[in-house]
Amino acid sequence: MTTKITSAPPSAGPRKGSRRRPPASSATKVGRPGFAWALPAAVFFALFAITPLIMVAVLSFMSWDGIGSPEFVGMDNWSRLMDDPVMLESIWLTLLLTVLGVVIQTPLSIVLGVWAAGHQRNRAVLSVIYFIPLLLSATAVSVLWRALLDPNFGIPADATWLFGDGNLFGEQATAIGVLAFVSTWQFTPFHTLIYQGAARAVPQVLYQAAEIDGAGRYRQFFHITLPQLRNSMITSMILMIVGGLTTFETVLILTQGGPGTDTTISAYYMYDKAFKGFDFGAGSAIALALVVAATIISLIVVRVSGYDKMRSTMEGVS
Repeated sequence: MTTKITSAPPSAGPRKGSRRRPPASSATKVGRPGFAWALPAAVFFALFAITPLIMVAVLSFMSWDGIGSPEFVGMDNWSRLMDDPVMLESIWLTLLLTVLGVVIQTPLSIVLGVWAAGHQRNRAVLSVIYFIPLLLSATAVSVLWRALLDPNFGIPADATWLFGDGNLFGEQATAIGVLAFVSTWQFTPFHTLIYQGAARAVPQVLYQAAEIDGAGRYRQFFHITLPQLRNSMITSMILMIVGGLTTFETVLILTQGGPGTDTTISAYYMYDKAFKGFDFGAGSAIALALVVAATIISLIVVRVSGYDKMRSTMEGVS
Protein backbone atom coordinates (compact mmCIF):
# COMPACT_ATOMS: atom_id res chain seq x y z
CA MET A 1 0.00 0.00 0.00
CA THR A 2 1.46 3.24 -1.04
CA THR A 3 0.84 6.48 0.73
CA LYS A 4 0.48 9.55 -1.40
CA ILE A 5 2.14 12.55 0.07
CA THR A 6 0.81 15.89 -1.02
CA SER A 7 2.97 18.96 -0.55
CA ALA A 8 1.54 21.95 1.25
CA PRO A 9 0.62 24.94 -0.89
CA PRO A 10 3.22 27.67 -1.00
CA SER A 11 2.89 30.26 1.68
CA ALA A 12 1.23 33.51 0.73
CA GLY A 13 3.67 35.45 2.86
CA PRO A 14 6.10 37.95 1.46
CA ARG A 15 9.05 36.70 -0.45
CA LYS A 16 12.52 37.19 0.81
CA GLY A 17 13.78 40.62 0.05
CA SER A 18 10.33 42.04 -0.76
CA ARG A 19 8.51 44.69 1.26
CA ARG A 20 4.94 44.27 2.29
CA ARG A 21 2.78 47.31 1.59
CA PRO A 22 0.54 48.14 4.54
CA PRO A 23 -3.17 47.84 3.88
CA ALA A 24 -4.94 50.97 2.79
CA SER A 25 -7.06 50.96 5.91
CA SER A 26 -4.00 51.30 8.14
CA ALA A 27 -2.33 53.97 6.04
CA THR A 28 -1.93 57.25 7.83
CA LYS A 29 -3.86 60.03 6.20
CA VAL A 30 -2.06 63.35 6.31
CA GLY A 31 -4.18 66.43 5.76
CA ARG A 32 -3.90 70.15 6.26
CA PRO A 33 -3.62 71.40 9.84
CA GLY A 34 -6.89 72.49 11.36
CA PHE A 35 -7.85 75.92 12.63
CA ALA A 36 -6.46 75.04 16.07
CA TRP A 37 -2.93 75.32 14.71
CA ALA A 38 -3.54 78.90 13.54
CA LEU A 39 -5.48 79.95 16.65
CA PRO A 40 -2.47 81.23 18.72
CA ALA A 41 -1.24 83.39 15.83
CA ALA A 42 -4.78 84.61 15.13
CA VAL A 43 -5.29 85.58 18.79
CA PHE A 44 -1.91 87.33 18.91
CA PHE A 45 -2.66 89.25 15.71
CA ALA A 46 -6.12 90.22 16.96
CA LEU A 47 -4.84 91.48 20.31
CA PHE A 48 -1.79 93.40 19.12
CA ALA A 49 -2.80 94.50 15.60
CA ILE A 50 -6.54 94.52 14.98
CA THR A 51 -7.63 95.75 18.42
CA PRO A 52 -5.19 98.73 18.56
CA LEU A 53 -6.13 99.64 14.98
CA ILE A 54 -9.82 99.71 15.90
CA MET A 55 -9.07 101.82 18.97
CA VAL A 56 -7.04 104.28 16.88
CA ALA A 57 -9.85 104.49 14.32
CA VAL A 58 -12.37 105.29 17.06
CA LEU A 59 -10.04 107.79 18.74
CA SER A 60 -9.54 109.65 15.44
CA PHE A 61 -13.12 110.90 15.82
CA MET A 62 -12.56 111.94 19.44
CA SER A 63 -10.97 114.87 21.24
CA TRP A 64 -8.67 113.66 24.03
CA ASP A 65 -5.64 115.17 25.74
CA GLY A 66 -4.72 112.01 27.64
CA ILE A 67 -6.61 113.05 30.77
CA GLY A 68 -10.28 112.52 31.42
CA SER A 69 -12.74 110.97 29.02
CA PRO A 70 -12.58 111.37 25.22
CA GLU A 71 -15.28 113.50 23.61
CA PHE A 72 -16.79 112.71 20.24
CA VAL A 73 -16.09 115.50 17.73
CA GLY A 74 -16.94 113.76 14.47
CA MET A 75 -14.81 114.80 11.48
CA ASP A 76 -13.29 117.80 13.26
CA ASN A 77 -9.83 116.21 13.58
CA TRP A 78 -9.80 115.28 9.91
CA SER A 79 -10.96 118.70 8.72
CA ARG A 80 -8.31 120.44 10.83
CA LEU A 81 -5.59 118.24 9.39
CA MET A 82 -6.70 118.95 5.83
CA ASP A 83 -6.32 122.68 6.52
CA ASP A 84 -3.00 122.29 8.37
CA PRO A 85 -0.06 123.45 6.16
CA VAL A 86 2.40 121.40 8.23
CA MET A 87 0.37 118.26 7.59
CA LEU A 88 0.24 118.92 3.86
CA GLU A 89 4.00 119.51 3.80
CA SER A 90 4.59 116.33 5.80
CA ILE A 91 2.70 114.32 3.19
CA TRP A 92 4.94 115.70 0.46
CA LEU A 93 8.11 115.01 2.48
CA THR A 94 6.97 111.47 3.25
CA LEU A 95 6.38 110.74 -0.44
CA LEU A 96 9.74 112.33 -1.33
CA LEU A 97 11.72 110.19 1.12
CA THR A 98 9.80 107.07 0.06
CA VAL A 99 10.53 107.68 -3.63
CA LEU A 100 14.20 108.40 -2.87
CA GLY A 101 14.43 105.15 -0.94
CA VAL A 102 12.96 103.11 -3.79
CA VAL A 103 15.00 104.83 -6.51
CA ILE A 104 18.33 104.57 -4.65
CA GLN A 105 18.01 101.24 -2.84
CA THR A 106 16.49 99.16 -5.64
CA PRO A 107 19.39 99.30 -8.15
CA LEU A 108 21.98 99.01 -5.38
CA SER A 109 20.25 96.00 -3.88
CA ILE A 110 19.89 94.26 -7.24
CA VAL A 111 23.54 94.74 -8.22
CA LEU A 112 24.87 93.73 -4.80
CA GLY A 113 22.44 90.82 -4.52
CA VAL A 114 23.43 89.37 -7.89
CA TRP A 115 27.10 89.83 -7.02
CA ALA A 116 26.66 88.16 -3.61
CA ALA A 117 24.96 85.19 -5.29
CA GLY A 118 28.13 84.42 -7.26
CA HIS A 119 31.22 82.46 -6.32
CA GLN A 120 33.83 85.18 -6.25
CA ARG A 121 36.86 85.00 -4.02
CA ASN A 122 36.30 86.46 -0.53
CA ARG A 123 32.62 86.97 -1.41
CA ALA A 124 31.41 85.38 1.84
CA VAL A 125 33.64 87.57 4.04
CA LEU A 126 32.66 90.78 2.26
CA SER A 127 28.96 89.83 2.40
CA VAL A 128 29.14 89.27 6.17
CA ILE A 129 30.75 92.68 6.67
CA TYR A 130 28.21 94.35 4.41
CA PHE A 131 25.27 92.75 6.24
CA ILE A 132 26.33 94.10 9.66
CA PRO A 133 23.75 96.98 9.55
CA LEU A 134 21.03 94.32 9.58
CA LEU A 135 22.10 93.40 13.11
CA LEU A 136 21.54 96.93 14.40
CA SER A 137 18.24 98.56 15.26
CA ALA A 138 17.09 101.74 13.55
CA THR A 139 17.60 103.61 16.82
CA ALA A 140 21.21 102.42 17.19
CA VAL A 141 21.95 103.31 13.56
CA SER A 142 20.46 106.78 13.96
CA VAL A 143 22.45 107.46 17.16
CA LEU A 144 25.62 106.28 15.42
CA TRP A 145 25.22 108.55 12.39
CA ARG A 146 24.09 111.48 14.52
CA ALA A 147 27.40 111.27 16.37
CA LEU A 148 29.43 110.78 13.18
CA LEU A 149 27.76 113.73 11.43
CA ASP A 150 27.74 116.07 14.41
CA PRO A 151 28.73 119.55 13.12
CA ASN A 152 30.95 120.21 16.16
CA PHE A 153 32.61 116.89 16.98
CA GLY A 154 31.87 114.65 13.99
CA ILE A 155 33.41 114.08 10.58
CA PRO A 156 32.08 117.35 9.02
CA ALA A 157 33.96 119.40 11.63
CA ASP A 158 37.28 117.97 10.37
CA ALA A 159 36.38 118.09 6.68
CA THR A 160 35.07 121.60 6.13
CA TRP A 161 36.55 121.54 2.62
CA LEU A 162 33.88 118.96 1.77
CA PHE A 163 30.99 119.84 4.09
CA GLY A 164 31.32 123.61 4.28
CA ASP A 165 30.27 124.86 7.70
CA GLY A 166 29.78 121.22 8.71
CA ASN A 167 26.13 121.55 9.71
CA LEU A 168 24.34 119.04 7.49
CA PHE A 169 21.18 119.43 9.57
CA GLY A 170 20.90 123.19 9.07
CA GLU A 171 19.26 123.16 5.62
CA GLN A 172 16.36 121.18 4.25
CA ALA A 173 18.20 119.75 1.22
CA THR A 174 21.17 118.41 3.19
CA ALA A 175 18.97 117.17 6.04
CA ILE A 176 16.81 115.19 3.62
CA GLY A 177 19.99 113.89 2.00
CA VAL A 178 21.22 112.65 5.38
CA LEU A 179 17.92 110.87 6.06
CA ALA A 180 18.01 109.19 2.64
CA PHE A 181 21.66 108.18 3.09
CA VAL A 182 21.16 106.67 6.55
CA SER A 183 18.08 104.74 5.43
CA THR A 184 19.98 103.43 2.41
CA TRP A 185 22.96 102.39 4.55
CA GLN A 186 20.73 100.50 6.97
CA PHE A 187 18.13 98.83 4.76
CA THR A 188 19.95 98.10 1.49
CA PRO A 189 21.58 94.96 2.97
CA PHE A 190 18.14 93.56 3.80
CA HIS A 191 16.90 93.95 0.24
CA THR A 192 20.25 92.68 -1.04
CA LEU A 193 19.57 89.48 0.88
CA ILE A 194 16.23 89.12 -0.92
CA TYR A 195 17.84 89.50 -4.33
CA GLN A 196 20.71 87.21 -3.41
CA GLY A 197 18.34 84.35 -2.68
CA ALA A 198 16.33 85.03 -5.82
CA ALA A 199 19.45 85.20 -8.01
CA ARG A 200 20.68 81.86 -6.73
CA ALA A 201 17.36 80.29 -7.68
CA VAL A 202 17.72 81.22 -11.36
CA PRO A 203 18.24 77.98 -13.34
CA GLN A 204 21.79 77.71 -14.65
CA VAL A 205 20.52 76.14 -17.86
CA LEU A 206 19.31 79.58 -18.95
CA TYR A 207 22.81 81.02 -18.70
CA GLN A 208 24.32 78.00 -20.42
CA ALA A 209 21.92 78.38 -23.33
CA ALA A 210 22.69 82.11 -23.52
CA GLU A 211 26.42 81.42 -23.64
CA ILE A 212 25.92 78.97 -26.50
CA ASP A 213 24.03 81.71 -28.37
CA GLY A 214 26.93 84.11 -27.76
CA ALA A 215 25.30 86.37 -25.15
CA GLY A 216 27.73 88.19 -22.86
CA ARG A 217 27.35 88.97 -19.16
CA TYR A 218 25.52 92.24 -19.69
CA ARG A 219 22.95 90.70 -22.03
CA GLN A 220 22.51 87.79 -19.65
CA PHE A 221 21.91 90.21 -16.79
CA PHE A 222 19.28 92.30 -18.59
CA HIS A 223 17.56 89.46 -20.49
CA ILE A 224 17.75 86.61 -17.95
CA THR A 225 18.59 87.79 -14.43
CA LEU A 226 16.33 90.85 -14.24
CA PRO A 227 13.21 89.08 -15.64
CA GLN A 228 13.77 86.24 -13.18
CA LEU A 229 13.99 88.74 -10.29
CA ARG A 230 10.65 90.35 -11.16
CA ASN A 231 8.60 88.89 -8.30
CA SER A 232 11.37 89.55 -5.77
CA MET A 233 11.61 93.12 -7.06
CA ILE A 234 7.91 93.72 -6.44
CA THR A 235 8.15 92.27 -2.94
CA SER A 236 11.16 94.44 -2.15
CA MET A 237 9.48 97.58 -3.48
CA ILE A 238 6.36 96.99 -1.38
CA LEU A 239 8.52 96.63 1.74
CA MET A 240 10.36 99.84 0.84
CA ILE A 241 7.13 101.76 0.32
CA VAL A 242 5.57 100.61 3.58
CA GLY A 243 8.83 101.25 5.44
CA GLY A 244 9.15 104.72 3.93
CA LEU A 245 5.62 105.69 4.92
CA THR A 246 6.12 104.54 8.52
CA THR A 247 9.69 105.78 9.15
CA PHE A 248 9.83 107.51 12.52
CA GLU A 249 12.83 106.90 14.77
CA THR A 250 15.36 107.96 12.13
CA VAL A 251 13.78 111.42 11.87
CA LEU A 252 13.26 111.64 15.63
CA ILE A 253 16.93 111.09 16.44
CA LEU A 254 18.67 112.70 13.48
CA THR A 255 16.69 115.87 12.77
CA GLN A 256 13.66 115.97 15.12
CA GLY A 257 11.67 117.29 12.19
CA GLY A 258 14.00 120.26 11.70
CA PRO A 259 15.25 122.64 10.76
CA GLY A 260 11.85 124.05 11.66
CA THR A 261 9.44 121.64 10.01
CA ASP A 262 11.57 120.97 6.93
CA THR A 263 11.91 117.24 7.67
CA THR A 264 8.65 116.71 9.54
CA ILE A 265 7.25 113.64 7.82
CA SER A 266 3.76 112.34 8.57
CA ALA A 267 4.85 109.68 11.08
CA TYR A 268 6.86 112.23 13.06
CA TYR A 269 4.02 114.74 12.87
CA MET A 270 1.75 112.09 14.36
CA TYR A 271 4.15 111.79 17.32
CA ASP A 272 4.42 115.57 17.59
CA LYS A 273 0.65 116.00 17.68
CA ALA A 274 -0.09 113.18 20.11
CA PHE A 275 2.81 113.16 22.57
CA LYS A 276 4.02 116.76 22.40
CA GLY A 277 0.79 118.60 21.74
CA PHE A 278 -1.37 116.10 23.69
CA ASP A 279 -3.84 116.01 20.82
CA PHE A 280 -4.37 112.26 20.62
CA GLY A 281 -7.38 112.60 18.36
CA ALA A 282 -5.40 114.32 15.60
CA GLY A 283 -2.47 111.95 16.13
CA SER A 284 -4.78 108.96 15.74
CA ALA A 285 -6.21 110.43 12.55
CA ILE A 286 -2.71 110.73 11.07
CA ALA A 287 -1.87 107.16 12.12
CA LEU A 288 -5.05 105.80 10.54
CA ALA A 289 -4.39 107.77 7.35
CA LEU A 290 -0.87 106.25 7.14
CA VAL A 291 -2.23 102.72 7.52
CA VAL A 292 -4.86 103.29 4.84
CA ALA A 293 -2.35 104.94 2.49
CA ALA A 294 0.22 102.13 2.89
CA THR A 295 -2.46 99.51 2.28
CA ILE A 296 -3.88 101.21 -0.81
CA ILE A 297 -0.46 101.85 -2.37
CA SER A 298 0.61 98.24 -1.74
CA LEU A 299 -2.57 96.92 -3.35
CA ILE A 300 -2.09 99.19 -6.35
CA VAL A 301 1.50 97.98 -6.82
CA VAL A 302 0.40 94.35 -6.57
CA ARG A 303 -2.47 94.82 -9.02
CA VAL A 304 -0.57 96.89 -11.58
CA SER A 305 2.45 94.60 -11.54
CA GLY A 306 0.34 91.46 -11.89
CA TYR A 307 1.93 90.02 -8.76
CA ASP A 308 -1.50 88.94 -7.49
CA LYS A 309 -1.62 86.30 -10.23
CA MET A 310 1.48 84.65 -8.72
CA ARG A 311 2.84 83.64 -12.12
CA SER A 312 6.12 81.78 -11.77
CA THR A 313 9.20 83.16 -13.47
CA MET A 314 10.36 79.59 -14.10
CA GLU A 315 7.53 78.51 -16.38
CA GLY A 316 8.85 76.42 -19.24
CA VAL A 317 12.13 75.61 -17.46
CA SER A 318 12.73 71.89 -17.05
